[in-house]
Amino acid sequence: MELEQSVCGLREPLMFWLWSSLAGRPNEGRLTGLQNVEDIFFKTIDNKILRGYKLKATGSKGQDSLPKGYMLILQGNALLADQIIDEFTQFSAAGFDVYIYDFRGYGRSEGKRRLKAIVSDYTEIIAALNSSNYDKHFIYAMSFGGIAFLNGFEKHARLDRIIVDTSPSRLSNYGCPAAYDPINHLPDNCSHFMFIVGQNDGVITPSMSQELIEKAQKRGAVILREKNFGHPFMDYDWLTDRRRMKRSL
Repeated sequence: MELEQSVCGLREPLMFWLWSSLAGRPNEGRLTGLQNVEDIFFKTIDNKILRGYKLKATGSKGQDSLPKGYMLILQGNALLADQIIDEFTQFSAAGFDVYIYDFRGYGRSEGKRRLKAIVSDYTEIIAALNSSNYDKHFIYAMSFGGIAFLNGFEKHARLDRIIVDTSPSRLSNYGCPAAYDPINHLPDNCSHFMFIVGQNDGVITPSMSQELIEKAQKRGAVILREKNFGHPFMDYDWLTDRRRMKRSL
């Protein structure tokens, strides 16, 4: 079946249009000052080009370094790659190549914005990264990115560390098939997961993620709850955002 078909009814194209509008337009000026950034692209199975950025691994003083692993960022659905890539320099300074792409149909990426297609895109991207010569495989998936990541989880190869930052338990409450509920894709062993719960999150409230969190915790996941954390990259002050990133490293 076509990747770019709607699976969540007539509202799906409208909601994705709204979210991508909130994300705005790409602006390469946001990359000013990043010395280790590289423009990248990925060609999908249906020949769409996804564009993004790679922060190349460095040492703690910014010197070139052989990467000890990769970290793939799956952002929220109202964000573009160039808006947040600089927030992950501490991960590249820790020796990881950091990858982030605009979602299909967002920013500089081609295609129609559809849930089924975006899930497929990240299944492909992760498979490609895992086939590269990286010893460590890390994922940071937030909000809608967590939905996209977990929905393809059964098809992902070995991953060493996974951070899921404030993603909901279910999409079926919003007219999507239950097969797309993130809670239905948790592995039996979640010991390599960390779930972040923003107790001050007004976008995905703690109650919306509670079922997912409880199930993951029973399966061995680490749960980080912070009363001051809001939605990812919507924290009320810079220090809270910094603490969130530091706790994730």
